[in-house]
Amino acid sequence: MDNVFGLTPASSGLSVFLWGFGIFIAIILLGTIGLFSFFGYQATHMSFAINDKGLDIGPGIYSRLIPKEKIDVSGVKIVNLELDKDYQLKWRTNGGGFPGFSLGWFKLQNGEKALAFVTDKSSVIYIPTTDNYSVLLSTKQADLMMEQLQNWN
Repeated sequence: MDNVFGLTPASSGLSVFLWGFGIFIAIILLGTIGLFSFFGYQATHMSFAINDKGLDIGPGIYSRLIPKEKIDVSGVKIVNLELDKDYQLKWRTNGGGFPGFSLGWFKLQNGEKALAFVTDKSSVIYIPTTDNYSVLLSTKQADLMMEQLQNWN
């Protein structure tokens, strides 16, 4: 007959640590999944509205209303980020860079600070502001939006 002896149970401190660590990891994972899901939502639901108050960008983390008087309409133009090297995104300082979607604050190749909402690099509206940053937007109607910004009264 074999005599079998069990291990003395660990102190409750180890059990509390393991549960706490597991819960911490679960919260981090759920937060990360939530953040990526929100970026995915923004990539498909972002809109840009021109109204009497200014340029309204939203919804999302980087939503904002840029007042009309802060936009330098004379500098608004359409750029191709694949060809116009000066306007290419160089460093992401805050935001997300995903395949086919760049969102957030970036430094451009020309050293300028920019808030980017870019999905299609071949047709991006460049909107300079008087607040020491520019906005880069990808939209299906780039020509129409540029015309409305330039003719803003």
